[in-house]
Amino acid sequence: MNKNQPDSAEIVHTRIGRLFAWVAVIGLIVGLTAFYDALTRRSNGIVQLVNEDGHVMVVLQRSRSGHYLAEGEINGLPLVFLIDTGATDVAIAEKTARAMGLEFGPRIRIMTAAGPAHAWATRLDRVSLGGLELNNVRATITPGLGGEALLGMSFLKHFSLRQEGENLIIESSRTSREETK
Repeated sequence: MNKNQPDSAEIVHTRIGRLFAWVAVIGLIVGLTAFYDALTRRSNGIVQLVNEDGHVMVVLQRSRSGHYLAEGEINGLPLVFLIDTGATDVAIAEKTARAMGLEFGPRIRIMTAAGPAHAWATRLDRVSLGGLELNNVRATITPGLGGEALLGMSFLKHFSLRQEGENLIIESSRTSREETK
């Protein structure tokens, strides 16, 4: 046997050592990725506060995509809202509306980001976002709308809106829970 050649035990130990080194490197990469994700994660959660005047304030944090998403309810059923100040009404996907048993009113023409479309007018008994709530809210049932409902101005116009950094603050500005058109 040549003294300069490693024996089979040394070869096995070298290979095992390299394998453990690769496992450690991969583990470190996975761990750092998870740590970074945890630091930058934004939730759909809502922070609800009551100010000194007794007005309810809902604070939403901007998502990574730049939008404000929040968990809310329509007629007591939970769903995720995309806050959309460019939407005239609250807009609900046709599939969601059918599952909720909403009444499909007259067929109307609406303008969407993708261009003109047809929808149905409807009214919602109750819309709530955190501690903010309105009854008898105008809405549209929109075919082709994605997963979230759009929380549009038929709800938002009854509240004060302001943006502070990465937060959107929606505050009650009156005590009535009835929509006035």
